[in-house]
Amino acid sequence: MCVRLDGDIPVCPKTTTDSKLSSLDSTRTVPARRRPGTSSHRSISQPRTRWISRGVSDHGYKYTRFGNPTRDVLESRLAKLAGAEHATACASGTAAIATTCLAVLEPGDHVVAFDGIYGGTRLLFEDLVVDSIGATVEYVDATDTEAVADAIADDTALVWMESPTNPLLRLCDLAAIGELAAAVDASFVVDNTFSTPYLQRPLEFGADVVVHSTTKYINGHSDSMGGVVLTNDDVIESEIDHVRAYDLGGTLSPFDCYLTLRGLRTLPLRMDRHEANAYHIAEFLSDHPAVRRVRYPGHEAHPQHALAEAQMDGFGGIVSFELDASGAETRAVLEELEVFTLAVSLGGTESLVDHPATMSASYLSQAEREAAGISESLVRIPVGIERSDDLVANLL
Repeated sequence: MCVRLDGDIPVCPKTTTDSKLSSLDSTRTVPARRRPGTSSHRSISQPRTRWISRGVSDHGYKYTRFGNPTRDVLESRLAKLAGAEHATACASGTAAIATTCLAVLEPGDHVVAFDGIYGGTRLLFEDLVVDSIGATVEYVDATDTEAVADAIADDTALVWMESPTNPLLRLCDLAAIGELAAAVDASFVVDNTFSTPYLQRPLEFGADVVVHSTTKYINGHSDSMGGVVLTNDDVIESEIDHVRAYDLGGTLSPFDCYLTLRGLRTLPLRMDRHEANAYHIAEFLSDHPAVRRVRYPGHEAHPQHALAEAQMDGFGGIVSFELDASGAETRAVLEELEVFTLAVSLGGTESLVDHPATMSASYLSQAEREAAGISESLVRIPVGIERSDDLVANLL
């Protein structure tokens, strides 16, 4: 059970412990003391695309696509938070995914992916990985580790997972799948956008690469688009850096780096509040007569709650549920909400509500949505940091 603080927010036991970022003190989200003359002394480098150099420069910068001091600070801080040796900031989460695929795949390679991955990633796999690179992708129910083991073969070059998934919040056993990928020398990549490094660090469970859409929780203010690729593998990092700078050119601008650095300063505070509010809403919805099913990893009724406790330091701020209603009725209910904004995306301070069938998953056919488990009455709530009682009252 959760306890209440200040008579408002029920807080899960994990939220009130010191377990989060136990090996990477959350203080690292706040800038260390700055010394004049260092790259971290200024909040943002001046908006320029090139530096004037006569002979060999003494600062190492020549063109912003290749390197920028503000980007270097952001990458250093994200690497420390994730327990990574390298971080490569990209122009978007999709750019981070595309950069990773181009860096590790060759024609004829075999890819094993969670069948519940983000729909945008699935589209990218079809257009880039299959049609352009010439690899094959096999989707499996990764909640069943044996299904992943059966799919992995000698020619498997990439194992791509999300945990939790979007929007059904399904989990996979990161450590077990990491061992399976390592056995055939396949790159194991985890999209960790929903959890952030504050709540889950897949590199600790055997992942070779971790990607994030920093647009979401890491930035946290819905005013910057970005992505990051994290790894401890020097060879993979070299390929990723080359693809980003020379093949795609999808680097993160200095100003977006600045905005993301600003967001990092409050990441622990925001994630704790997101999680506490999400738990409160999940508890409320689980007893609501109009709700068929609630999905939240932090709720005891979630079928993978024990796994979430084992590999996560907290359960995040996303709640999904299904109404006992038709698609049209579900949409009508959501359009009447006042505190929740009917919109896609997630991770900002404001609470949103999404009807996947007509919004975030509308580009899929009805058959594809049904195969993915996305019903017409499914609702996804990216819970913000407002007063939790106000959020619940709007759902009554």
